[in-house]
Amino acid sequence: MWVGLGSSNKPPEKNNPFSAEERKEMILSSIDDSMKKKISIYFIPDLDNHVKWIEKIDTIVPEFDIVFSNDELTNHLYSKRDIQVIPIPFLKRNELSGTNVRDLIISDQNWNSLVPKGTEIFLINNNAKERLKNL
Repeated sequence: MWVGLGSSNKPPEKNNPFSAEERKEMILSSIDDSMKKKISIYFIPDLDNHVKWIEKIDTIVPEFDIVFSNDELTNHLYSKRDIQVIPIPFLKRNELSGTNVRDLIISDQNWNSLVPKGTEIFLINNNAKERLKNL
């Protein structure tokens, strides 16, 4: 499986507070070794032109037939290329959203059980609370 981490060229901000490298680290620290051998992670930069964005992805990610995404724009762009886009069912969307987890971290509420252990350790070790407050 190939995983694309979007906005890889953007600096940390309130709604996307971790770099692509940090997000990659959280993913890899949260899955077992057998799964690590089955995925490749690619950094996908944002571009101001949607057509150029799709073309850029073609230069980064090996050829693929299916995209898993809930993003309407991604669905629209790939449907024009005859690439199947499969939505990902949201589970406990309000509880497990990144926004909710970030808000819980900032307000010192229980967030630890909402993320995988590897992500929890990363966030603690990298003082996520202070970063989120500063953003």
